[in-house]
Amino acid sequence: MKPQASPRSPTSVAVRSMIFALAGVSPLMAATNEPVRTEAGLVSGVPGRDPSVTAYKSVPYAAPPVGDLRWRAPQPPLPWQGVRKADAFDSSCPQTRPRPGEAISEDCLFLNVWTGAASASEKRPVMVWFHGGRFIFGSGADPRFDGEGLARKGVVVVTMNYRLGVFGFLATPELSRESGQGASGNWGLLDQIACLQWVRKNIGAFGGDPDRVTIFGQSAGGGSVLLLGSSPLAKGLYHRAICESGARVPNDPDLRRLSVSWRPLKDAETAGARYAEAHGARSLQELRTLSWDQLKDQNNANDETVRGGSPPPPLFRPAVDGWVIPFNYSQTYARGLQNDVPIINGHEIGSPPRPVKLETYLNDAKGKYGVMADEFLKLYPASSDEEATLATRTARIESTRVSSFLWATEWKKAARNEVYTFSWTHAPPGPDRETRGAFHESEIDYVFDSLSATDKPWEDADRKIAEIMSSYWANFAATGNPNGKGLPPWPAFDPRSPQTMEVGDKFAPIPVADGIKVDFFRRFFSTQDAW
Repeated sequence: MKPQASPRSPTSVAVRSMIFALAGVSPLMAATNEPVRTEAGLVSGVPGRDPSVTAYKSVPYAAPPVGDLRWRAPQPPLPWQGVRKADAFDSSCPQTRPRPGEAISEDCLFLNVWTGAASASEKRPVMVWFHGGRFIFGSGADPRFDGEGLARKGVVVVTMNYRLGVFGFLATPELSRESGQGASGNWGLLDQIACLQWVRKNIGAFGGDPDRVTIFGQSAGGGSVLLLGSSPLAKGLYHRAICESGARVPNDPDLRRLSVSWRPLKDAETAGARYAEAHGARSLQELRTLSWDQLKDQNNANDETVRGGSPPPPLFRPAVDGWVIPFNYSQTYARGLQNDVPIINGHEIGSPPRPVKLETYLNDAKGKYGVMADEFLKLYPASSDEEATLATRTARIESTRVSSFLWATEWKKAARNEVYTFSWTHAPPGPDRETRGAFHESEIDYVFDSLSATDKPWEDADRKIAEIMSSYWANFAATGNPNGKGLPPWPAFDPRSPQTMEVGDKFAPIPVADGIKVDFFRRFFSTQDAW
């Protein structure tokens, strides 16, 4: 079914503008009462805290993946009659770590839209957010992902739910045969692609431009951005990409233990068959008859076959299946098959390490770096527990920055569009500021400029940082370049200059590490298996 034009025509909005101006009400507030037509039916939204922004919550982008549709590619949303009130968040996908009071159901394939557009003719840039959570928990309804702040900057924001854990990433030989593609295990990624297809067809009715779509995400959401960058099924559905705490050079051994790690299809099928057997299911039909509550009990299982790091990556995560994801990271870049769009990639510097014993530090260095351990310890020396703790933190930060720089080098070999990299350094306020530091995911509130949507003791410095960060992201969505008037200059990646953009406590280019350390990590990574 083709989407119909929005009833919020420029003419109707102009007439209402005059009427509501006489009543002292803004035309955008008037527009919130206007239903928007999607391919499945009309939806009505609610005003945000700022009445110039309208939110549409829990709009179905696919049919409920229940019954026979469990572990199948998402189907088009079921049409409805009348006007659907999109005024509250509906269920999140099954998981073992829901937020307090969060409803859980397999009927969870919803998206949320924030827009300040008064008519469908505005064609604002669109940003589609993929949440993190190790591919096993999370939802698009988290208050940190409130899209109002970015919408005030002229962006149409979309957040979404995708299937998680066993529901989103189960692979078995029977599922692969049933698919018709000889592949299974990427149902959650197919949900994300279905969301982008929905955006392509419908976002114009919300004042968005389907030809200026940015995908962005953090942690597993950042991994989703990278994996969709390797997927021919996503090609042309988005035009810019932002990966937060995701991309590393494929030879970085830390990559495989993170949530952005992938599984070979055969390994995923073997693990899935064991999972079905453990649940007493002798066939796919029997597995589909089990309740979601019976199936989710192992969503948090770790893949113990991946050595090094704690915790190991989740058992249920994307697979290189030859269909959704034809090749792994290193193969994709070597063949120049990545979706070539402007991209931002960066990482948080992370929490301060727990106290590290000198003996532990020395043993870990030998275990990780092998014959290069002595060279590593000359670059990051320690002769006490305190120095070992500091060296651990410094090495981790600089290794990640170098890895991100080398990833960009690999990406750019076949990409014409610009790459921008960053390192997030700001610790949010609160009683645990000193112990958590610039922890994993701590930049999210600032990127969304959603400080007012969350309950923290924000300071003026935080509000200033949020203004800069959200402006960078909004500019990038609009033009493919984060720079803009009044913002600290952010240089594009240059393979001849090993630097990154510090964002957070300061906003300026910094070296990723001293030249001798860059050379060390470059040589070390080259000795490791490509992932």
